[in-house]
Amino acid sequence: MFNGALKKMITEFDNPVNYFLDIGNDFIVFNSIIDNNITIEFDGYSCLSCGSSQEIYRQGYCKKCFFDLPSTADWVMRPEMSKAHLDIEERDLDYEKKVQLQPHVLYLAYTSEIKVGVTRKSQVPTRWIDQGATKAIQIIELPNRYLAGISEVKLKEFYKDKTNWRKMLKNSFNDIDLVNEKLKCLDQLPEEVKKHIKNDNQTLDIVYPLNKLPENPKSLNIVKTQKFSGKLKGIKGQYLIFENDTVFNIRSNEGIVVNITVN
Repeated sequence: MFNGALKKMITEFDNPVNYFLDIGNDFIVFNSIIDNNITIEFDGYSCLSCGSSQEIYRQGYCKKCFFDLPSTADWVMRPEMSKAHLDIEERDLDYEKKVQLQPHVLYLAYTSEIKVGVTRKSQVPTRWIDQGATKAIQIIELPNRYLAGISEVKLKEFYKDKTNWRKMLKNSFNDIDLVNEKLKCLDQLPEEVKKHIKNDNQTLDIVYPLNKLPENPKSLNIVKTQKFSGKLKGIKGQYLIFENDTVFNIRSNEGIVVNITVN
């Protein structure tokens, strides 16, 4: 049996993607236990920052840590609000400079449909895998988060920036011409970033370890259910997919302590 607070699965790009869960003092190699029966049992809370057993508020943190930590500030979800390039602090300027003032990528990815997004260059292709994208392309690489953010805001006039998780999990379609979509985007970018455009139209196809796609995915609420058992049939994004179409989002349950048994 494995016991510990959930953290988002570690991924390794391969064909298919390899998934690992760092839990307690152990690692679960999820690809190797597909088609096994798995039992997940709720066992409390543990804030990923302070270790408090208070109920998790958001993103694996208790309420106090969520509103104190620099990694959960508004600019994380809204890159256009980044201000480190202006030497303006929100919660911790050293942290904000470290994260914001590094190369960022504006991209298109096909998840439930074509979406636009921003990520640190160092998080490619991890970010795309976490979102369950089957294909992705970089639109432009920019020197900081702010420039990537204002570019994303412009392209959100034409593309969504959110993923419909049910459609993403059911989706096996991959015949999307992202190169053509990217070329249509370039003229829409803010003038101040166009000097960074490069002629690189390489797309990345992502294959997941899936023996079965869910027809009618149902999200598991382990706090409410307390205990669940089912046969693991695959993984996509940060979701475990079970034989009866139950799906469990590891990332949205970060900070929840569970017992996991593999039979």
